Amino acid sequence: MINVIWGSAREKPESSKSLADKLSSIKALSGYLYLGYPVIGSPTGPMKFDALLVSETAGLVGFDLVEGVELGDFKSRQDDIASMLDVRLKPYAGLKDRRNLKFDIHVVTYAPAKPSVPVVEEPYFIANKDSLISIINQFDWPCDNGVFKQLLAAVQVVTSIRAGKLKREPQKPNSRGAKLKRVEESIANLDQHQSQAVIETVEGVQRIRGLAGSGKTIVLALKVAYLHAQNPDWKIAVTFNTRSLKDQFKRLINAFTIEQTGAEPDWENIDILNAWGAPGDRERDGIYYKYCRTQEINFFDFNGAKRTFGEGKEFAGACNAALKAKLDPIPYYDLLLVDEAQDLPPEFLRLCFHFLKEPKRLVYAYDELQSLTGSSVLPPEELFGSDTEGNPLVLLNTEEGTTPKQDIILEKCYRNSRPLLATAHALGFGIYREKGLVQFFDQDNLWIDVGYVVDDGALRGGETVTLTRTADSSPAFLEDHSPLSDLIQFHRFNDASEQTDFLVQSIIQNIREDELKPEDIVVINPNPLTTQREVGPARQQLFSEAINSELAGVSTSADIFTKSGSVTFTGVFRAKGNEAGMVYIINAQDSFSSWSKSTTALVRNRLFTAITRAKAWVRVLGIGPGMDGLIQEWNTLQKNEYKLKFRYPTSEEKQELRLINRELSSTKRTKYSKLKIQRDLLLQAAERGDIDVDDMINELQKLKKPHSKK
Repeated sequence: MINVIWGSAREKPESSKSLADKLSSIKALSGYLYLGYPVIGSPTGPMKFDALLVSETAGLVGFDLVEGVELGDFKSRQDDIASMLDVRLKPYAGLKDRRNLKFDIHVVTYAPAKPSVPVVEEPYFIANKDSLISIINQFDWPCDNGVFKQLLAAVQVVTSIRAGKLKREPQKPNSRGAKLKRVEESIANLDQHQSQAVIETVEGVQRIRGLAGSGKTIVLALKVAYLHAQNPDWKIAVTFNTRSLKDQFKRLINAFTIEQTGAEPDWENIDILNAWGAPGDRERDGIYYKYCRTQEINFFDFNGAKRTFGEGKEFAGACNAALKAKLDPIPYYDLLLVDEAQDLPPEFLRLCFHFLKEPKRLVYAYDELQSLTGSSVLPPEELFGSDTEGNPLVLLNTEEGTTPKQDIILEKCYRNSRPLLATAHALGFGIYREKGLVQFFDQDNLWIDVGYVVDDGALRGGETVTLTRTADSSPAFLEDHSPLSDLIQFHRFNDASEQTDFLVQSIIQNIREDELKPEDIVVINPNPLTTQREVGPARQQLFSEAINSELAGVSTSADIFTKSGSVTFTGVFRAKGNEAGMVYIINAQDSFSSWSKSTTALVRNRLFTAITRAKAWVRVLGIGPGMDGLIQEWNTLQKNEYKLKFRYPTSEEKQELRLINRELSSTKRTKYSKLKIQRDLLLQAAERGDIDVDDMINELQKLKKPHSKK
């Protein structure tokens, strides 16, 4: 049977559906049928294909679809289709025999509404509903399976630009720079599943789920480029929570559009906006602000929202007020794509939904595990609410094959190697923590959906289960480039000075001997409140060694994460959505535990996020007993060969974990954070000799006595 990939077939819906139905009815026919794909740049502009069949039995067949009964100059159209496919495929050496392709390109004009079709001579073919099957059965595939796989890969390559923005010319074949270049080349091509996620176009809401590094941001950027090429008059917006993603989206969409169409995108019709926004120039614009402006309703900035709706409810409250302010809002966009939906309130997604023209084309992508909050993003029937009769506004159709896929899961991780991802999950969930799990998520099948397999036991409460990742979900090339012991390392130091010296010397070696570029290196401090202070000494030492560095969002614009020629220092929140070849995490001891179970979950989230920024290597650095605890958990993971082996929590235990993680209000979290900063300042003052340590201990002892009597 054939696998139908439903791209944008808006201009020829009836003939597209008829073609899919007819070809699906041929039981002996196998392969892939792409509708509305590919788009190939030509000197006269982008050429949009109606449909393309890639089949082990019928070979390569392009389709010229006719909605009515007028055939027009079908020969000219068929010639163009064959010529453009020839140009597209000839760069692939495995598909050529000297100057010619190893196989024929057939093109069929399909007019299902035409009662009869004229007889024409090869290489031209015309078919209607009655003759299509007999014409397809005339074709065959003359080559072996190896050539077919290469053809399929060449057709499925939506882009070849993914290999990062850096040009590398390493001199040493096994330096880190050379290894990173090979890794980036290996991940340059999207796999079949990612290509499908890009092309599948839904006339409604589409959900895309996947782990960190599974390519969600790339898929969304490619979707914008693909649909902009197909529908240049559409008003399209892509939005997100992390402002530093803006530059990345702009670069990707520009490159992908040029690759597909041969021209730059029309930026008048594409908005790349963060979720909130504020008055000012276009760079400060955001989806929420634009919604308020379009509807002519009251806008809340952060401080105003905080005063009105309370701490921790700022954005949800502002979006909810906007929705209530105008029950019949003016639609503006034809397509809206939301990245990092796990970090945005449901009210914002509802606002995006109501900001769309019919048929409400909304694509939202998120990572069930990245936030590790203990609860999942709401199902769509709850997320988008109901109509006046109580019917859900959005229901996803999960039926396979007959319509474009509304629910897509990207189970393969293209950024993090298997050991690295297992480390992030083990520490994030507290799999090997002496005191037990710190958080969990509700749906058991999510482990399987995101690429884990049950190696032993079962996903059943009270049973011991062993979960592992396979080469299918974590490609081997992500870990084969370096010894296992080099992929991820933990280092414990006695004090901050030792940690800084190690960090600086390692970075110097990375740049001067390992052939990494400064922008390949990111240093993450898990506590965003202390980052500026904590990274100062290391940046100063690097400066004295003539190595530039930037503090993301402080010495750079809020929309810029990395700068060419500079090492990037950052707090963990700005690091989200970004990646680097080498990642250093400093002060990891802060992520071992906290003053309550709920805050322990929060600090573990930060460590998880920091680790999953690394494309190749990660160094986890820390100080004192907390770091000893993390190393102990990691050692247990290593002994278990980077498999997650643990007692699966019961429903009651999962419920308890959810309650624990919801108990802490943001007010208490802020208060605790301030107290911790004050404590750190006090300790630093003691180290400098600015205060008398013995006096301070005596004062603390006085405070302890009455408390201990309780």
